[in-house]
Amino acid sequence: MNSQLKIGINNSSSEWFRAAIDKKELKKLSKRSDWPAWTHMLIYFPSIFFFGYLTFLFWGTWWVIIPYLIYATIYAAADAIWHECGHRTAFRSRKFNDFFYHIACFMNNFEPIRWRWSHSLHHSYTASIDPHDFEIEGSIFKQWTLISFILNFIPGIGLLKIHESLQKETLMHALGFLTPVMRDCIPFDQQKKCRLYSRIHVFLWVLAILISIYLQTFLFIFLFIIPKYFGTLNGLWGITQHIALQANVKDHRLSTRSIRLNPIFSFLYWKMEYHIEHHMFPMVPSYNLPKLHELIKDQLPKPNTSLYDAYKEILPAIYKISKDKNYFIPIQLP
Repeated sequence: MNSQLKIGINNSSSEWFRAAIDKKELKKLSKRSDWPAWTHMLIYFPSIFFFGYLTFLFWGTWWVIIPYLIYATIYAAADAIWHECGHRTAFRSRKFNDFFYHIACFMNNFEPIRWRWSHSLHHSYTASIDPHDFEIEGSIFKQWTLISFILNFIPGIGLLKIHESLQKETLMHALGFLTPVMRDCIPFDQQKKCRLYSRIHVFLWVLAILISIYLQTFLFIFLFIIPKYFGTLNGLWGITQHIALQANVKDHRLSTRSIRLNPIFSFLYWKMEYHIEHHMFPMVPSYNLPKLHELIKDQLPKPNTSLYDAYKEILPAIYKISKDKNYFIPIQLP
């Protein structure tokens, strides 16, 4: 049972656990390189354009389902781009990191100021109730049933809960409302900027809707406003990061999960399957995380060998948590 669930993470222990590593090796691994970052972008964005073009060609026929679902899956994988560029570890240049960060945030319905500050809190207080970690709402803190968890991965299902979506949060910020995440995460002097970017996002959504009305087609809405709701395949690996693990403990090995993915999924996820390693050393670029793993693996729990291996423990845990909200998966530490 999780005896720490009702106390704040600040009271759970004094210091975060951090794997021992040679400082010179860590410095070497923390060096950023433009080459892997540009390689990723030069594969990622042409892939989106290609399947977006196929969606355009097959629009109005049943054949559109296949290219559109692939398009939506790649589109939603911008989640990995905002994350890496948000840490400013993708490129050597801050300018390029920030440029792609803003593009990827729009693609994922994330307002960029909100996510920079909430993600900073996520790293400082991972899986914490006090202060609240807003980024693990759908994993550790949400009380799933096994059925509702599985239904979560059906393409388009999120449209039924759009009233709970990040788009609603952005709209509220654009209209000037003070939401809990703004109040708890965003410094007062940054809240005005958050509202400004929220209004830019809302303007772009309205523009896409007006173009769709003018051209009498839903195409632009499906391509630019709601594709993330159909890119649910990304959630299969994204939600594994913390789900059913222990909250309010200052050891990422207990609250975070590393898995192994095939090359295509790993590309879309931009190596974030090495998630314990990332949380311990967030200054290390994602493309160097496999090397980091080799240096500290004797201090980490064994990673799940595949998505199948991960879900063999996640699904039974979801069922147990639906019966006992204090349950979490116990982790065998080295």
